[in-house]
Amino acid sequence: MRMVGVDERRARLGIRHHLAEQSESTVAVVSDMVGLHSSDPATVFLSSRARVTSLKVSDLESDLYENRSLARVLGMRRTLWVVPTESVTEVHNSSTIKIAGPELRRLANMVEGAGLSADGADWYRKVSEKTLAVIEARGEAMAAVELTKDVPELREQFTFYKADGTVIGRTGASTRVLFALAAEGRVIRARPRGSWVSGQYRWAETADWLGAPIPAMPKGAAQVEILGRLLLGFGPITEVDMAWWTGWTKGDVRIALRNLKAAEVETDIGPAYLHPQDLEPVTASTSWVAFLPSLDPTTMGWKERGWYLGDHAPRVFDRNGNAGATVWCDGRIVGGWSQRPGGEVRYRLLQDVGTDSSNAIEREAGSLQTWLDGTTVSARFPAPLDKLLAGQTPN
Repeated sequence: MRMVGVDERRARLGIRHHLAEQSESTVAVVSDMVGLHSSDPATVFLSSRARVTSLKVSDLESDLYENRSLARVLGMRRTLWVVPTESVTEVHNSSTIKIAGPELRRLANMVEGAGLSADGADWYRKVSEKTLAVIEARGEAMAAVELTKDVPELREQFTFYKADGTVIGRTGASTRVLFALAAEGRVIRARPRGSWVSGQYRWAETADWLGAPIPAMPKGAAQVEILGRLLLGFGPITEVDMAWWTGWTKGDVRIALRNLKAAEVETDIGPAYLHPQDLEPVTASTSWVAFLPSLDPTTMGWKERGWYLGDHAPRVFDRNGNAGATVWCDGRIVGGWSQRPGGEVRYRLLQDVGTDSSNAIEREAGSLQTWLDGTTVSARFPAPLDKLLAGQTPN
């Protein structure tokens, strides 16, 4: 069994993730990464900026909202992703569609628990059809402004309690209904109301936005497609990594591995897999540094992260496993970065990287600040080092 050591894994990461050498195409980058995390809207733009030569915000906005070669969809691990539009079918049928059933049952229970209807499923059917009719009539619609005005049922609130009756949270019916419709593949997030850092999206009918409904595809075939692309971008990758990244059962992962005829290799943490068309050894060709945003797909790409994270997890991940903004050098995390309220990019190295790399990191910090051009990005899930550098916690 071939051994793929840490040095080769880091070399593969730099090359496959377009960090050792940038790409000319955002769509190609997103495809090679399988998708970009979009739970924090700024991540998509900052992840792309790190990998695409001379990227402008307007370039990515054009791909997302004008030519629509990229789409923002619910996908793996119930997470919001930006993926190539040509991959939406595989993402939906491999991962998204299985979210719909449990989500609809959960919503029906909320409706009945709130006393809105004795039949929560019937309530959802009626309200979802009214919601779709409004979106169709408007073309696109904002949930908080237009949809709740035209569909009064969406204004309802679901309240959650502790066992002792203490309120622990509330969520709007509009949020739950639109999430369920997205899981069914019937609606999609369109252009946001604000700038590129805004998460207040307009909603459109999926068939209208993409030009056709999402086609049905056998789950197994869709999972082979997604897993194949994951192996090409992230391999070698373990079964634990794959099950965590996809949100699938280990059984589904193993079936897809067999159908793909994936090649088993040895790593420093045990057996892992490569794509059968990607077995040649890879060596690093150049030194590189990068400033990656919170929830970047490289930082979040593996569950077993020691080979690129070292012992920095308590500083650059929050308690729920969300990655903060990180500084990278030659395939490993070496620090973190954030911004002060006025927009100043600040970073801190957590290990020695040598004079040449330190100088390259300083130049990259200046390049990032120039690109941001006064925009201040606040991570939705800040890690401890993010908060420290942003001045939210004392040294």
